[in-house]
Amino acid sequence: MRAPVDHIAAPVFPSGLAWINSDPLRVEELLGRPMLVEFWDFCRANSIRTLPYLEAWHERYAAAGLQLVGVHSSGFDCSGDPHAVKDAVARLSIAYPVVVDAEHEIWRSYGNLGWPARYLFDARGVLFDYHYGEGGYEESELAIQQLLGCERPTLPPLRPEDAPGALLAAQSDDVQGVYSGPYEAGGVWAVLDGRGSASVNGRELTVDHPGCYELIHHAVSTAGRLELTIGAGVRCHAVCFTPGLAR
Repeated sequence: MRAPVDHIAAPVFPSGLAWINSDPLRVEELLGRPMLVEFWDFCRANSIRTLPYLEAWHERYAAAGLQLVGVHSSGFDCSGDPHAVKDAVARLSIAYPVVVDAEHEIWRSYGNLGWPARYLFDARGVLFDYHYGEGGYEESELAIQQLLGCERPTLPPLRPEDAPGALLAAQSDDVQGVYSGPYEAGGVWAVLDGRGSASVNGRELTVDHPGCYELIHHAVSTAGRLELTIGAGVRCHAVCFTPGLAR
């Protein structure tokens, strides 16, 4: 979505925060090139589903001048530890700079509304385009190309539900803690922490790091039933549902 005005400047990155894959970056030092800022949390399913697009844009456009910055602002206790964030960045093979917004300082300075959220600034450091939630990938990539003055085919949708104009069905609401019961969604995820195992509809799932684990995937939005049992040494913070194509 294009910014409603042309004078919203990029907030500064506070000093003293932990950075991964980079020395601390300063907004004023990045002037002269577009900057894409993405708020995310490795324990949020929507953030995990968005990451492949960000990684692809970094590979496609970094050499042309795009500076991508991931702002990790945790939404769960298990994703608030900077060491856990560093481990997640390595596990997810994220190559661009990530700043650990442990106290949500950057979140507040942006007036951010949720995960994921991306803000694209032009070479002057002025907001050009933004998007909340999943989707809008083609629009965001076209905005990046416009700022870089380049033109090439955009990434094809990585999932059918990501295609522009795809008709999605409403998914079940997320549930805090362990949940078993009916649902309707394209996918079922659980935010798990600790070490041990869980049982998902009779299938064993190994848990060896804090994160968002995909439990069930459907090709289209499906009405199903989840039977989730958490073993010793594992904690379930939430069960989350992601959208799927309407039938």
